[in-house]
Amino acid sequence: MRRLPVYLLLDTSGSMTGEPIEAVKNGVQMMISSLRQNPQAIETAFLSVITFDTTAQQIIPLTDLASFQMVDLKATGVTALGEALKLTAHKIETEVAKTTTEQKGDWKPLVFIMTDGIPTDNWESGLNEFKKVKTAYTVACAAGGGADTAILKQITDTVVSLDTADSASIGKFFQWVTASIGVTSTKIEDLGKEFTNVKELPPPPSELNIIV
Repeated sequence: MRRLPVYLLLDTSGSMTGEPIEAVKNGVQMMISSLRQNPQAIETAFLSVITFDTTAQQIIPLTDLASFQMVDLKATGVTALGEALKLTAHKIETEVAKTTTEQKGDWKPLVFIMTDGIPTDNWESGLNEFKKVKTAYTVACAAGGGADTAILKQITDTVVSLDTADSASIGKFFQWVTASIGVTSTKIEDLGKEFTNVKELPPPPSELNIIV
């Protein structure tokens, strides 16, 4: 059984306090409920949540959708995005099965990053670690005007921004992530092909501005 690993990197720094963090929690819950209705996603998608504030931690290891239980998120501290990238690289190395001559490994992971601020640690060294692992694609979302899209563009070519980090905008981002995971799991189940072209994702809703 080849899994489709999905890593969510969520900013839980102090500036996310209040409506933004609640919107993220609701967004993840909505995403899980929706993906559980998708027969292909429930077969293949495995989800992990990594949060970053003053430090980064994996609060949920790679888990199948049926068993996935969201935990409470608290917003506090600063924005250790570099540490989150390094931790994600380590988890991809240890949790994702590699293809060998004997067996096909897992599909390349999808990584979704959401942040409302500017990294407060050495994000370049974290990015160097992250670049060593193979992902299908990475999407970074700048929530509100406080995030630096230029930094996110160095992490991935696929950067979207939300004008505001309110519940409506964040909800739309998670709806798009849900659709993207759904489309990817359907494609690999139906075609059995690695999926690396972000252009094949569903078009983002109007609330998401694509940064080119």
